Amino acid sequence: MHVIINNNSMIPVYEQIVEQIRQKIMLGELSEGEGLPSVRSFAAELKISALTVKKAYDRLEEDGLVKTVHGKGTYVSSANTQMAAEARRKAVEDDMSLAVSKAKLAGLTDADIREILEMILEDN
Repeated sequence: MHVIINNNSMIPVYEQIVEQIRQKIMLGELSEGEGLPSVRSFAAELKISALTVKKAYDRLEEDGLVKTVHGKGTYVSSANTQMAAEARRKAVEDDMSLAVSKAKLAGLTDADIREILEMILEDN
């Protein structure tokens, strides 16, 4: 799994791991039931302590994003599909809200904005 650790960041390494895995789950890059790398192999890959990876996995489990099965591994939780879909929808709503605000500031009417949206939908 591709995770980038910034050793110069003020954010602790385990939090960097948590956030990047959370993003991958929310964006659908990691799907329901997919296994995460073992703690030891991931630690070796990132050249960090296994305890740091374990702490990150524990935090992800507390957040309900993953489930650890003792002796088998850590897997993306099945409850995440709905949560991930909702997060993606929220992100789109936020982007569209920003676009509408920009359009209103530019003096466009609601009808103008709808017309632009219809054109975009037709092109895609």
